[in-house]
Amino acid sequence: MSQPTQSAEPTTPAADGEIKEYKIHASSKYLELTRQKLELARLPREVPDANSKAWWNPKPALEPLIDFWLEHFAWKEHESEINESVPQFRISIQTSATEGPTRMHFIHARSRHPNPVPLLLIPPFPFTNLSFRHITDIFANPNDPDVDQPFHFVMPSLPGLGFSDPLPSSVHTVSKTAEMLDTLMKQLGYRYYIASNSGSSITPKGSIDWKIINHLAASYPGSCLGVHLVSPPWKAPEARKNPVEWLKLTVAKSLKAGILGYTKEDIASLRTSDRQRAKKKDSDMTTIGAFGAYDPNTLAYALCDSPTGLLVFFLTLIRMLGSEKEFTATELVTITKLTWLPGPEGALRLWAENDILAREEAELKPSHRVKAAITVFLTDDGASQDGPDSAQKTDSLSSFSYVCPNWGKQHYDVVWTGRIQGNQGLLAWERPQIIADGARNLAKALLAVDKRLYEVERRRGRTA
Repeated sequence: MSQPTQSAEPTTPAADGEIKEYKIHASSKYLELTRQKLELARLPREVPDANSKAWWNPKPALEPLIDFWLEHFAWKEHESEINESVPQFRISIQTSATEGPTRMHFIHARSRHPNPVPLLLIPPFPFTNLSFRHITDIFANPNDPDVDQPFHFVMPSLPGLGFSDPLPSSVHTVSKTAEMLDTLMKQLGYRYYIASNSGSSITPKGSIDWKIINHLAASYPGSCLGVHLVSPPWKAPEARKNPVEWLKLTVAKSLKAGILGYTKEDIASLRTSDRQRAKKKDSDMTTIGAFGAYDPNTLAYALCDSPTGLLVFFLTLIRMLGSEKEFTATELVTITKLTWLPGPEGALRLWAENDILAREEAELKPSHRVKAAITVFLTDDGASQDGPDSAQKTDSLSSFSYVCPNWGKQHYDVVWTGRIQGNQGLLAWERPQIIADGARNLAKALLAVDKRLYEVERRRGRTA
């Protein structure tokens, strides 16, 4: 049974590399179908809660959101606002020898200020780029461009998310996505650029963002000149593989001192992380990695047919990320709607293949030590993890796990490190300025020794 189309599509296929302006458009027939499904939603009956301290009951939050969606949420108004708020495009890229081009949806905001740097920002999986359209001006048009580096800002939706087509089943998702991103930047005229992820890479879902940006840096160092990494999932050095670095870490932890490349904040945060890991060593099945990722069709069939189920899915994601933002009903429904319209099946496939086919991160070759800025999140006290509400958050992915920036020096040329106090949460919503600061410090370090990031402006000046 086919569903009504949710957007207007071109009648002729786009050529490889072609970029076209794009506006989202949901058909009235599809909106009516959504309304009917919401009205017919059947919620679970109350059941005995055998583990009330660990189980989350979404019903109190869900029921008013369904009512709001049905009675007050006018999609057409939000559709117009989205289309007017950011410049949207789609590029067609040939990803398979046997199938037509794959279209990638992206936001592209050129800065109005002089000397911008091209920046590719990967939104946190599995959210769409349009869910974070409000951060565009933070990067492209800062209030004080003499202090804050402006960017030509590019934020795509990964294949299968939002209004980007899923990749053909014959290709490897991580490597092909990285190739598409590099092609996108070059087709936009950016021979050289920097890239940033926007969410923690130490969570199972965040490893998708990490693997893509890590592959981008490893495979395209001639164009991707630097990366800003948020909480990269590096491991502590092991005595067998790297005895010198293991000894440095052991000495610093034993002395509880800021020495040998470690700060006192690193050591305090590592101690808290070790305590949390000991408490949660048997709770892997409560994380989002077990949330149906290994069998994407199970969730795909359920979520493609149920806007209510998809709404619960995003409520769960936000909760498990430990977000402290109080999302409005409009924000929550819009986030859900941006995935409901095109369908979630492509995102679920990307999630599953990331876990099954790409569990080992690509190792950067020594000759390809790309410059990197690193942002990590500190805590020096585990009390916040052990408070009265901790029992209600045993499935939260915000449980503290610290990665020392020093561990990345064997893979990257680390030029800047930001250590931020507090829980990361859903960073692109709650504190996007932290992402911008990391990207700007990376650009500053690069521009001090390499002016190629300004090349697009120089070429434009010569041809003006």
